[in-house]
Amino acid sequence: MIFHPIAEITVDPGRGQVHAHGWQSWTPTATLPVTARGFRPVLPVMETMRYRPGHSAPDDGFQGEGLLAVAPGPDEPVRLFAARNGLVNVPSIRARLDGDLLVITADQPEEIVEKSYPGPIDAALAAFSDRLAAEAGVGALRRPPTVWCSWYHYYEDVTENDVLENLRAIGEHELPVDVVQIDDGWEAEIGDWLTPSGRFSSIAGIAARIRAEGRRAGLWISPFVVGARSEIARRHPEWLVGDAGNNWGQDLHGLDVTHPGAARYLREVFQTLCEWGFDYFKLDFLYAGAVEGPRHSGASLLAAYREGMALVREAVGATPYLLGSGAPILPSAGLVDAMRVSPDVAAAYDAGTGDLSDPSQHAATLTTVGRSWQHGRLWVNDPDCLIARPAVQRREDWAGVVERFGGLRASSDRIADLDDWGLETTRRLLSSVPSPTPFTP
Repeated sequence: MIFHPIAEITVDPGRGQVHAHGWQSWTPTATLPVTARGFRPVLPVMETMRYRPGHSAPDDGFQGEGLLAVAPGPDEPVRLFAARNGLVNVPSIRARLDGDLLVITADQPEEIVEKSYPGPIDAALAAFSDRLAAEAGVGALRRPPTVWCSWYHYYEDVTENDVLENLRAIGEHELPVDVVQIDDGWEAEIGDWLTPSGRFSSIAGIAARIRAEGRRAGLWISPFVVGARSEIARRHPEWLVGDAGNNWGQDLHGLDVTHPGAARYLREVFQTLCEWGFDYFKLDFLYAGAVEGPRHSGASLLAAYREGMALVREAVGATPYLLGSGAPILPSAGLVDAMRVSPDVAAAYDAGTGDLSDPSQHAATLTTVGRSWQHGRLWVNDPDCLIARPAVQRREDWAGVVERFGGLRASSDRIADLDDWGLETTRRLLSSVPSPTPFTP
């Protein structure tokens, strides 16, 4: 990529700030001093899976994807550089400090709009968010349900009995959980979404059990990613597009939903899951819908991503609640009810890898706070799940982040592992979900 100069801003090196917005849910995003250095992946594969493939950041300075804001110093207007149409075209924007000048460059300068806003920087970002919401046609946001999620205790080893145990425990402790959501591990392979793993006898049957207890049934699914081991990959290689990284011990590919056969399959998957009784979907690894391939690149790639997301919404109808995760942020406006705005949380406070896209409380907190301005404007912010069992480091701090910035609130502990503090904290946070309106500063 070739970057072209678009502005030079005189800044106060001691007090100036930069907000370089990350590409997708898991890309670290925060407002930093102008003298700092932006975030970069430690492992090359993570550029594809957690940053932005083909858009490596420079060795120094910052790189924002479709959005970069500069607060030159106290009491000075914020200079904000943003994509002209971030829904389908997201230029990369860089900022590099040279003495007291911040040099701004972009790979598509003609696609950048510069505006000035009164500070502080979060107020300028909120104004941008309002504009993007209007362009995307974001309507009234729905109050999110409360959720129990299987992931952060059982991970991929979750079983039908695990879900039923926690369903009973939620009732016994009278926890205010609306949705019991089964996370990754229920499917036979990534991409084979109508075939359960051997740990579940019937996905429709467990949905019926959840509903019989007066709760809604939720399900994790990664609609745009296909694993190399899957039957779908073997039978329909013509549906696959691009390199989506490596996970689950296999190479991953994107699903080209503009292919008529792939579109029919995806529509069948979601219609069937709704018939089975699910009306809450955690849509994960959505970046795979925007990896380049022979059929799409550049602006057409993001148009294809939005087409795929629109297909999912059409297939499930207006009622089910859609949570996006691992999703390109700006192009997802208007397409989901809620959005993961951070990397995964973990029981450990710090991952110890030097990469703030790796799962940890530190990483989840940094980017949850950095994207707090999106809540109530583009969608309901999901900071990731509350985990409150005694084994969680600094659990009081993480509970405080969820309480302050958690628009969507989900518990992800084995209920039997919670002590008195964990149980009462879980009950309190699930009982006090904020309205889907912007957070008060």
